[in-house]
Amino acid sequence: MDKSIFEEFVDYYIKAWQNYTNFSGRARRKEFWYVFIINLLISFVLGIFQETFLGVIASLVSIIYSLAFILPGIALSIRRLHDTGRSGWWLLIGFVPIIGVIVLIVFFASDSQPGPNQYNADTMV
Repeated sequence: MDKSIFEEFVDYYIKAWQNYTNFSGRARRKEFWYVFIINLLISFVLGIFQETFLGVIASLVSIIYSLAFILPGIALSIRRLHDTGRSGWWLLIGFVPIIGVIVLIVFFASDSQPGPNQYNADTMV
């Protein structure tokens, strides 16, 4: 039986938290973007709470969540770069203003390298 789209989103999000120290292997494009969307939604909701009625409490929760997701986000990004056949060191290009972020978006949106590569076997999901 196929999973609902909501279940897929949640499964990938939980998987990202479980693999927060796994900097090897590969992450499919779908996995990366599903986690990105959920993270964006959580940040958006926390931002709304921060601006409306919870103020300081929501700010604290938002900061804690952002700090907590740094490591899983980096690990997932490196695995995504591995899936496209690139080294995780390419993540550092994000520090180059504007151009670096655009390059990373292109890399993250690129299709997976078919078959095994130097980082692992193909992770068809």
